[in-house]
Amino acid sequence: MSVESLFPRIEPLLNRVSKPIQYVGGELNSVVKEWDETRVRWALMYPDAYEVGVPNQGVQILYEILNEREGVLAERAYAVWSDMEGLMREHGIPQFTVDGHRPVRAFDVLGLSFASEMGYTNMLTALDLAGIPRRSADRTEDDPIVLAGGHAAFNPEPIADFLDAVVLGDGEEITLAVTEIIREFKEEGAPGGRDGLLLRLAATGGVYVPRFYDVGYHDDGRIAAYTPNRPGVPGTVQKHTVMDLDEWPYPRNPIVPTAESVHERYSVEIFRGCTRGCRFCQAGMITRPVRERNQDTVQKMVKEGVRNSGFQEVGLLSLSSADHSEIGDIAKNLADEYEGTNTGLSLPSTRVDAFNIDLANELTRNGRRSGLTFAPEGGSERMRRVINKMVTEEDLIRTVTAAYAAGWRQVKLYFMCGLPTEEDEDVLAIADLATEVIRTGREVTGRKDIRCTVSIGGFVPKPQTPFQWVGQTSHEDVDARLRKLRDRLRGDRKYGRSIGLRYHEGRPSIIEGLLSRGDRRVGRIVEQVWEEGGRFDGWSEHFSYDRWEKAAEVGLAGTGVDLDWFTTRDRDEDEVLPWDHLDAGLDRSWLWQDWQDSLHGEESLEIDDCRWTPCYACGVCPSMGTEIQINDAAEGRPTLPLTVL
Repeated sequence: MSVESLFPRIEPLLNRVSKPIQYVGGELNSVVKEWDETRVRWALMYPDAYEVGVPNQGVQILYEILNEREGVLAERAYAVWSDMEGLMREHGIPQFTVDGHRPVRAFDVLGLSFASEMGYTNMLTALDLAGIPRRSADRTEDDPIVLAGGHAAFNPEPIADFLDAVVLGDGEEITLAVTEIIREFKEEGAPGGRDGLLLRLAATGGVYVPRFYDVGYHDDGRIAAYTPNRPGVPGTVQKHTVMDLDEWPYPRNPIVPTAESVHERYSVEIFRGCTRGCRFCQAGMITRPVRERNQDTVQKMVKEGVRNSGFQEVGLLSLSSADHSEIGDIAKNLADEYEGTNTGLSLPSTRVDAFNIDLANELTRNGRRSGLTFAPEGGSERMRRVINKMVTEEDLIRTVTAAYAAGWRQVKLYFMCGLPTEEDEDVLAIADLATEVIRTGREVTGRKDIRCTVSIGGFVPKPQTPFQWVGQTSHEDVDARLRKLRDRLRGDRKYGRSIGLRYHEGRPSIIEGLLSRGDRRVGRIVEQVWEEGGRFDGWSEHFSYDRWEKAAEVGLAGTGVDLDWFTTRDRDEDEVLPWDHLDAGLDRSWLWQDWQDSLHGEESLEIDDCRWTPCYACGVCPSMGTEIQINDAAEGRPTLPLTVL
């Protein structure tokens, strides 16, 4: 039965909302298939505003992969702003997709991509607007399967009651596998109804169905165990890893937004994974092992993507892009290809100890020379040893000296506040480092227009990292240290005016910490916040700590635990963590030992990149049946050295 477009009902409302273009659709490379000619239909939702969600690489890749398949349809949806939400409720218009403006509830799957936990309340808005019951247990055969993925899905327990299914890791192959399971289920006449489909998904061992697991608790509030409550449901669920990225050269036809978005460029993921071993970095841990794209594949993707989109910037993406074993050749060949055109190249993520002036010059050959961003993360060398970010002050000064000498006038340094074992002196060391950057820049260039921007975020312990056991620093302590740093910089008359300071206060990080390491009891808090008007909690102007704090008091009443219990409390080695039944491949004892080493300020054994050295036994490759993949021509080569001046 065909599903009609809601646009005739939506269009009259658009002159009454801000940024109406975000609801119109029709972007270059968007796809609208005939409903009746498809058998399996996905609504892919990024639970944030259009301007944030439309460039998301994961959604764009899955959108294209699904729509390439015969008999499969995929459309996109984003969170609507409060003005549009109010009008939709007033006029009875359900949550819709931006491609065909079809009601989300009509699809077989509502796939949610969570890059951050702060989008959970937006998910509840979408479910409510769509007419989909909030809780999985209340849904019927008329409702889509609500499936979550993304980095935050590695601990989905705070929203487990609202989800039907969860997938971990890379989405390309598992999304197609889920599609085939749904197709077969429908062709067989949907035996067993909704539970029958969920059991098929769970039995694969690669799809987590939360309501097929019971949770027991100790008297002190800690988790006793996760136990499957259906036959055929595995005790643990494994992540998915795509082992040959060259076979998945997506997106080929990137969506070109009609409204302004946060990233307007064609992005190519040049490799996936990271072996640097930063203890705070969830992305680096859960995406192991490193899998590189061949430079020929990268060049073909860039050529095709630029031709099909018209974007004038190309981003070479990864967790540390300069670590690609062929990055020098990739940058030179692309610079040759686009020299004299309006197409610029960028390397959004670069480590201090992998920065190379020759590489930077290739990327800016077309004359686009913006500021450079580096992430020392910790202000003092002691702090950088704790987090295993072994960038010395000498490394940083040498790198920025080379940059200033080569013509750059501005650098941005990113740090975190609230790291484990941190003291006031570690944060104040940020001021000393920034001052030395300015002093050195002036000395090298003989100029006074040298700038350094210091950007500071609050540290949040994440699942599947060595810091998953650590108690979070209180927001009061974080804010006090940031004030001292601000005063130190403002009081420096010689260099202070050349140093910009941007930071986030500590309270949003506490809530992110609650959501990142919470269990199913936290779902009551999320629901309470949403009912009290919580929306777009990742945006500072919409976030309310008081609302979350009050909801925690109400939602956790009678449980024996509270907000501090979930956030600022250290966990013991033997404590069952809410994600222990979700397998990212990392050996738990390896993570614990790395956490213990950090307490003594010891560098990890993994300070050397394991692409070029013996295995450090993190557990991923043997447990996942995977291996590091680098290009044959690069085997045995070190990663890019710093240019010697």
